[in-house]
Amino acid sequence: MLSFQLIASPTRFPMPPPVQYPLLSLHPPPPPTNPSIPSPETAMAEHDLTASVAAWMDPHLVLPVLEFLQERGVYADEEILRGKIRLLGGTNMVDYAMDIHKSLHGTDEVPADMVARRSEVVERLRALQEAVAPIVAFLSSPQLVQELHADKQYNLHMLQERHHIGPDQIEALYQYAKFQYECGMYSDAADFLSQYRALCTNSERSLSALWGKLAAEILMQNWDVAQEELNRLKEMIDSSSFTSSPVNQLHSRIWLMHWSLFIFFNHENGRNGIIDLFFQDRYLNAIQTNAPHLLRYLAAAVVVNKRRRNMLKELIKVIQQEQNIYKDPIIEFLECLYVKYDFDGAQQKLVECEQVILNDPFLGKRVEERNGIAVPLRDEFLENARLFIFETYCRIHRCIDIGVLAEKMNMTYDEAELWIMNMVKSSKLDAKIDSVTGTLIMTTNRVDVHEQIIESMKNLNARTYMLAKSVVDPGHAAAQQAAR
Repeated sequence: MLSFQLIASPTRFPMPPPVQYPLLSLHPPPPPTNPSIPSPETAMAEHDLTASVAAWMDPHLVLPVLEFLQERGVYADEEILRGKIRLLGGTNMVDYAMDIHKSLHGTDEVPADMVARRSEVVERLRALQEAVAPIVAFLSSPQLVQELHADKQYNLHMLQERHHIGPDQIEALYQYAKFQYECGMYSDAADFLSQYRALCTNSERSLSALWGKLAAEILMQNWDVAQEELNRLKEMIDSSSFTSSPVNQLHSRIWLMHWSLFIFFNHENGRNGIIDLFFQDRYLNAIQTNAPHLLRYLAAAVVVNKRRRNMLKELIKVIQQEQNIYKDPIIEFLECLYVKYDFDGAQQKLVECEQVILNDPFLGKRVEERNGIAVPLRDEFLENARLFIFETYCRIHRCIDIGVLAEKMNMTYDEAELWIMNMVKSSKLDAKIDSVTGTLIMTTNRVDVHEQIIESMKNLNARTYMLAKSVVDPGHAAAQQAAR
């Protein structure tokens, strides 16, 4: 099982391969005789990606995923509890593990090894607190903190000369922050890791601390701060000064994308963020190379984001390239609709898509409303998916039976008629409804060739200007530098 240090410092140590957590299988569900792997109790687990996603996550980040699965009843409750205990074995959250053990076995007794482990954690915590006492006292004083400058070398010299705080105490601060994180004290860990990065001169350790800071902010659900840390970490991974091997750099991008799922499906601008990140060449290549299951989340983001419909064509290309590697109902829905033009298949997959979204820890986020609990992304996905079916069907048919269209969109006739009427009114669709025959009649408009030429040349001046500017500006800058 991965430790905090391995997860949070992929450049300091050889990047481990994806880990198969003992609580989840990366393969089809195994026989129920294996007690360490949850056996799916219902068909809901058929398309569960937890095993694939957890392989690229810190154990602490897997815990909220298991909480979601337990709430939804995707796996047997007993198996989830056993899985949590196995997962917590690699952390310092011993009290939490004890509580789960009591709940699982219906007893107040806990194993002797848990009691011994708790004593070790408490003893280690006290030792670290003593080691970091001088530097924590310094950082807790606003007046003393003002003595710090932007120059880290100056800070190290000043701390040594004035306050007798040397490299050992700064290293102890890192270990203390790491230990706090392992104990589940994410707020303190985030603060100490941030302070450590302000003093650290080792780029690898600084990157390690940034991974830990990102995880802590995610677990505290500080989405704005987590987004900032994510962007900062991405810049470091993509920079030319990234000191690790190309393989580790590839793995770091994959880890970053998996961790980003928490942010993108909770942050107010996350649906744009995931499209911007995942469609970048280096990250899209990483998805296709090692993590094709991430296409589910990219596809869902494109479907629900009406402003990014321009990315749909690019997404379909990627889906076609990976059609023999990865499939799930969301991917197959788009494939049926835009590649095979199989409307019956798309209708069937749309029903499955709803269940996939409801049981996915990232897509199935629930929100309390006046009328009960809602799943916003599910509602938006179904609405936009029906619109996709409607638009595609209208493009290839001139006279459409509303009853047939209602069936393909999983709606009643009256619901479909009202929905189509609103769509015709609110869109540029040139069509009319014949209530007598119950049909939608499309009007074919041929675009004039001159209009096509004018439309294609609208941005020609702007594109030419930008091209010329990119060529001329470097020459001017070089001439000015030579003149100096």
